[in-house]
Amino acid sequence: MKKTKFLDLGTASYMPVWEKQEELHERVIAAKLRGEETENYLLFVEHNHVYTLGKSGNEANMLIGAIQLQAAHAEFVKVNRGGDITYHGPGQLVVYPIVDMANFGVGVKDYVERLEEVVIRVIGEYGICGERLAGATGVWIDTGTPRARKICAIGIKCSRYVTMHGFALNVNTDLNYFNYINPCGFVDKGVTSIAKELGHDVPMQEVKDAVKRYFMELFGMEFVDSVIQ
Repeated sequence: MKKTKFLDLGTASYMPVWEKQEELHERVIAAKLRGEETENYLLFVEHNHVYTLGKSGNEANMLIGAIQLQAAHAEFVKVNRGGDITYHGPGQLVVYPIVDMANFGVGVKDYVERLEEVVIRVIGEYGICGERLAGATGVWIDTGTPRARKICAIGIKCSRYVTMHGFALNVNTDLNYFNYINPCGFVDKGVTSIAKELGHDVPMQEVKDAVKRYFMELFGMEFVDSVIQ
């Protein structure tokens, strides 16, 4: 088991959390370059309404302008993760692992697949069958049908095998906000949430507990509750 500092940030705006990620990411890399033991972090957050565009994304997938964004009480931020455009907001659990993959004996492909597996197992507890879709990261439902829809987006950055960013699981998310974008660049696939699939909201804390449990199982993390300075 590998000790991992855990912090639930509650509800927070995007930029301060991104800055905290960057700070922790740089701290882990610096320790690694000095040959020291590296720390691992896992952050949970529900963001205020925001659209984020990955470094390889197409800004044309943002379908509304600044005035409409303001009316929707949402921000638009270009970020340094992979992937295209996505939405974050209340009712969505965003998970940011900032870890040295060497501590867990995984490479990038295996790391992403384990993130997907965490989500697949979590939603499986609610009777939802999550799947992978060839050529697209994240977790999907009803792949291979015209009703294919994404329930979790994944986008990471990795430098010297130290990760940041992570995944966004739609739990009780207001899916109307996805109408303003082509989610992850797709124009022919929809989005969904645990609540939409079940027909009712679910307790966010229940989902958080399940996510932590599967990180323990799949990565061998031992969580240390922490105020991360």
